[in-house]
Amino acid sequence: MRELSRQDIPPETGEPAETEKHLSRRAVLSGAGAVAMLAASGCTRTVDMSALQLDTMSTGSIRPIRPSISVDKHITSPDVMYAGLTDGGFVVPPVPYEKVKPEFRRQIVVDPTGEAPGTIVIRLQERHLYLVQSGGDAIRYGVGIGKDGFRWSGRANVQYGREWPTWTPPPEMIQRKPELVKWKGGQPGGLQNPLGARALYLYQNGRDTGYRIHGSPEWWSIGQAMSSGCVRLINQDIIDLYSRVSKRNPVLVV
Repeated sequence: MRELSRQDIPPETGEPAETEKHLSRRAVLSGAGAVAMLAASGCTRTVDMSALQLDTMSTGSIRPIRPSISVDKHITSPDVMYAGLTDGGFVVPPVPYEKVKPEFRRQIVVDPTGEAPGTIVIRLQERHLYLVQSGGDAIRYGVGIGKDGFRWSGRANVQYGREWPTWTPPPEMIQRKPELVKWKGGQPGGLQNPLGARALYLYQNGRDTGYRIHGSPEWWSIGQAMSSGCVRLINQDIIDLYSRVSKRNPVLVV
């Protein structure tokens, strides 16, 4: 902050002080003209610029008012994030990320939610999941959501998670798709399992909501509304999210 000069301090007599705010346009122009004349005459005499009361602060010292974006070694170029990998004895194939819209690829963004760090926020209309970080940013993932009539919204928490979880279709799903009766006792985890590489189980007031945040081998479904209500991520993304989440993380679905 600039220190006050004598001209900035109003006189005790009540007479108006001529500060930089009250400096007349004529005074500024005449002062600037004098400087120009001296320069044109080749005069080498030092000019006292303080008489003009100009703001000489460098604009390079002005920093934009916005949260900073953190750096995370696990959030890098898409060819690295979506490369094939071996996990839990399964070979997860690479994702042709060029076919995934850039806004649905994992990235760090300025947090738009205002929620506390550690909160998972799912914005259904955006098809985005945010994991809020400290410092004003969030990790954003593209998601697939439920079809019309199958969506859920509200607050919950992550009760627990599973790696390569077993999927058990609910009775009402078996009624709609009788061919799923073969998995009435549960489909073992694997590359074709609808829950993908990881699943986070959402509870509300101590009760299972029946909804999950999970992976999916169907990377092309990200950004679409085609599930039975759960929120799905690319397998590589759910593996990353799962590694950052602990029990009881709050969840907001809007």
